[in-house]
Amino acid sequence: MNTAYKPAENKTDIRHNRQIAVWLLVCCAMVFFMVVLGGVTRLTGSGLSMVQWDPIFGVVPPLDQQAWEEVFDLYKQSPEYQKINIGMDLAGFKQIYWFEFAHRLLGRTIGMVFLIPFLFFLFKGRMHRPLVPRMVALFVLGGLQGLLGWYMVKSGLVDNPHVSQYRLTAHLGLAIVIYAYMFWIALGLLPEKPRNNPAAVPPGLHLFAGLLAGLVFITALSGGFVAGLKAGHAYNTFPLMDGRWIPEVIFMQEPLWRNFFENIATVQFDHRVLAITTFIGVVSLWIYGRKQNLSTQVRTGLHLMLLAGVLQVALGISTLLLHVPTALAATHQGGALLLLTVILFVNQRLLKRAG
Repeated sequence: MNTAYKPAENKTDIRHNRQIAVWLLVCCAMVFFMVVLGGVTRLTGSGLSMVQWDPIFGVVPPLDQQAWEEVFDLYKQSPEYQKINIGMDLAGFKQIYWFEFAHRLLGRTIGMVFLIPFLFFLFKGRMHRPLVPRMVALFVLGGLQGLLGWYMVKSGLVDNPHVSQYRLTAHLGLAIVIYAYMFWIALGLLPEKPRNNPAAVPPGLHLFAGLLAGLVFITALSGGFVAGLKAGHAYNTFPLMDGRWIPEVIFMQEPLWRNFFENIATVQFDHRVLAITTFIGVVSLWIYGRKQNLSTQVRTGLHLMLLAGVLQVALGISTLLLHVPTALAATHQGGALLLLTVILFVNQRLLKRAG
């Protein structure tokens, strides 16, 4: 698999590719922070504070007392206020409002930071033609992400003041897909220092790394269901759940498939199993990779992958045992992206050498 969209034939091409890569990496950093901020918004109960979606004029917050009273009155009509936050004053409302406003504003900012440089590189002729449809696809995915975010919020504005765990997980999953795709393209534009005698990459190594990246993604999605059901607030012991390795109520719902998405015990158990399996995979890939004649970048990536894996497991267990403190839980969500980032880097460099 060749990850280079067009070989850099001269110094100008190399410089332009590097500029585009840096721009994409900046966008990646913003998406990374967006995911973490989204976690904080959910953990602080702020996600349903803005009951209207205005993609054009929504960038302007309430600017005076009257405007604040108007948006607060709208919130008072929502199920969350009437069933959970009844009696909340304006000061309390402002606290949750600012988190959701910052989350939406950052999303719009990412869109502009992506679109304006894209148009600049395109009209200046600095972007190779095969790269253009990939950039268009990223922009479209970003727009769909905004729509999906509002679709998610709407699920908590009807009767039950909780967003659907299905929509929340879809929203998280699309954010990860956008981040991973953008990061992958950026890496393909950054050349790797050539080796004098590069050894062939064992086919099993990059296959293993690719499967592990997929497993990290699936584990992150299972974390979305944990968050959507607030399953982290139950069974706050490790490694046992309610004194058992497998909780008794794991298959109590009918039909059977609903347990994997709607049963708190099953959802948390699945996330534990996937997380442990992922960590075993990380350690195994690190051990296997150390025995190969790999480039310095790949070896460094493997070491960072192991470090990120250990950190993520420690964060996950700590978050559970401490009953999901906001700062720790948000860091755990960011840790999942960090682990995926390093594994994607290893994959890309392995495939570049294989190609």
